[in-house]
Amino acid sequence: MHDTDDALFRAVHGVAGRFAGQPVPVVMEALLRHLPKAPGIEVTDIRKIAEEISVGRDPSGL
Repeated sequence: MHDTDDALFRAVHGVAGRFAGQPVPVVMEALLRHLPKAPGIEVTDIRKIAEEISVGRDPSGL
């Protein structure tokens, strides 16, 4: 589970670095392409992450 969490945080961090400030749909598309499959991740969770990234925040904590 730790490896999955690490992969998720790194993917979010990478998308945040490349897509900060972009519209939510663009960020969501990038997240859906780059996030590894993980149990418990819902589309609503991904949208919240995308909203954070679209306003320039990096919710990964890295």
